[in-house]
Amino acid sequence: MASGGEKKKIRLALSPAAEKYARRDAPAKVKLMAARGALPLEPLDLATLLFALAHDPDTQVQETAQASLNNLPEQILSATLAGPAHPALLDHLARLHREDQGCCEAIALNPATSDLTIVFLASLPIRGVVEIISNNQERLQRESRIVEALGENPLTGRAVLERILVFLGLGDSAEEKNSASSELTEEEATQAVLAAIGEQSLEMTVLLGSEEEHVEEESDNIFAAIQKMTVMQKIKLARVGGKEARSLLIKDRNKVIALCALQSPKITDTEVIGMAQSRSVSDEILRVIAANKDWTRNYQIKLALTSNPKTPLPQAVKFLNYLQDKDLRTLTKSKDVSSAISSHARRILDKKGIT
Repeated sequence: MASGGEKKKIRLALSPAAEKYARRDAPAKVKLMAARGALPLEPLDLATLLFALAHDPDTQVQETAQASLNNLPEQILSATLAGPAHPALLDHLARLHREDQGCCEAIALNPATSDLTIVFLASLPIRGVVEIISNNQERLQRESRIVEALGENPLTGRAVLERILVFLGLGDSAEEKNSASSELTEEEATQAVLAAIGEQSLEMTVLLGSEEEHVEEESDNIFAAIQKMTVMQKIKLARVGGKEARSLLIKDRNKVIALCALQSPKITDTEVIGMAQSRSVSDEILRVIAANKDWTRNYQIKLALTSNPKTPLPQAVKFLNYLQDKDLRTLTKSKDVSSAISSHARRILDKKGIT
């Protein structure tokens, strides 16, 4: 049977009352009658039987059962989604009802749902489903592809990202910062992660060429290694690696990885300024920077956030009142910021009587 795009044999558990309709030697007329779904069976039993018949060799039986399964009455569907259904059936229903928030939430909450189905659900643009999945610590720790899917979902916001990091044992705490900074140097940490995936340790001494050439080669080596890493390996490198690794990983499309790079215990204000200026980072990362009171005490970070067109408007506007007049003038003439930012900068200057 096909499930989640992969063809594989599965064994379905049917009651004796349902099993007689699914047997290979059952008459075609009996199977066809069952495929119409008008049987006095328990909801889960009926849905499972229809799923079995939807894979019957007889094309007419198969198509009839598929149609019945696709149009299950609400009462039968709800009971099936909440019960101990076969993971393959739940996967089929998840893909069938991918636009139905209630159905997807029920499947996400069902402990019988497979982790691979949860990976699929984690990619859907349904906020309630994202919340349910991100609260399941056991699944997040067990299947890294769930973390990957959540990290790439546009609806995964800062609170969810930080919850995921806590569940993975990567929460941002003072104790962790002290521990991480004392265990390894940046070069040692980067080497350790690269070695874990079979890469040769980076050579940290200059043997040939200039120091600048060596730095470029080192950066290329890290970039090549990162392309081969799993999500969890990238998360580890983002957390304990060096500046070069962070500068690459902060731009990763997976927001969990990018947030790990931003929350690295080794990050410096200079790096944060560069990240706040970057147009390659996600708006979620800029939002996190803007919410950090320690970082935004730095004038250059406030200026970078206000000048970056990717910074969410509410966060960008709030720092305008802290900018120097010369920087406000620059913003009024800039074509790189939104009209709302340049207009607001002009209003501030006008109130000061500055032309």
